Amino acid sequence: MKNRLLWPLIALVALLLLNLVVTPSFFSLRIQDGHLYGGLVDVLKNGAPTLLIALGMTLVIATRGIDLSVGAVAAIAGAVTCVHIGTSGDARTAFAGMAIALVLCALLGLWNGFLVAGLGIQPIIATLVLMTAGRGIAMLVTEGQIITVNNDAFRQVGAGFVGLPISILISLAVLGLVALTTRKTALGMLIEAVGVNPEASRLAGVRSRTIIWTVYVFAAVCAGIAGLMIASNVNAADANNAGLWIEMDAILAVVIGGTSLAGGRYSLTGTLLGALIIQTLTTTVYTIGVAPEITLVFKAVVVIAVCLVQAPKARAMLSFRKVAVS
Repeated sequence: MKNRLLWPLIALVALLLLNLVVTPSFFSLRIQDGHLYGGLVDVLKNGAPTLLIALGMTLVIATRGIDLSVGAVAAIAGAVTCVHIGTSGDARTAFAGMAIALVLCALLGLWNGFLVAGLGIQPIIATLVLMTAGRGIAMLVTEGQIITVNNDAFRQVGAGFVGLPISILISLAVLGLVALTTRKTALGMLIEAVGVNPEASRLAGVRSRTIIWTVYVFAAVCAGIAGLMIASNVNAADANNAGLWIEMDAILAVVIGGTSLAGGRYSLTGTLLGALIIQTLTTTVYTIGVAPEITLVFKAVVVIAVCLVQAPKARAMLSFRKVAVS
């Protein structure tokens, strides 16, 4: 796994150095009003939602699954919370709205788990249902409007600071919790067992369906928290654009980090690196002035390059050509 992390780490360092060349003050940090600011802090802050969703996606992919609905779930979470808050500035209203949204997200995760584990529907099809319908649900909740709020307690989730931005602290706390739960208990081994061979794990006494339900619920809750961050950061719920294509960024982050889409072994450290690469790449695109209409193409080229240098067959072909030339 360490070898798999080498190339993502090199790619991340290269992107950071490119930003440093284009913007010499990129690595500069400053403290203002007790808060830490700087280019690196911005990368971490803006990448926090992607990291959260990628963590949930990592566990789903480790069970041979996929969840295409996380972007829609994020939009639903933001929509439900903002509609509940309305014009209220009360902290209790904000916390109640966020709690309702996260419970709803957990129920949506249960729905995905039911389709996959209960009915045996292919994960890509099962989650495509909610990916398609979820935006419609968010639009129904907001009645097709962008709902703006002005609530200090809610604003803290995406734009608040405790030294560092609170969104960074939340994402790192979830990362630590997942690492502790999966690497210090048997849960991680059970997830890998289900991913390697679901039928064999079931015959061995592993409750594979329960494991699958659990990871889909976790992925949905992570998406819900990310949706709260996104809505909080702009003080608004935009059902059309909130979390749009973030599921693709999350999947790319997981794959770049070395987790196989075939299931089984996974890397949380790799997912962290992958999420940082995706966000740094997005920052780089804007920094060097890449036209918005070709931004996705630019990102795709870089991601493909990173994935190719990780692929054993691609490295073997390059090595063979070097030997042939010499």
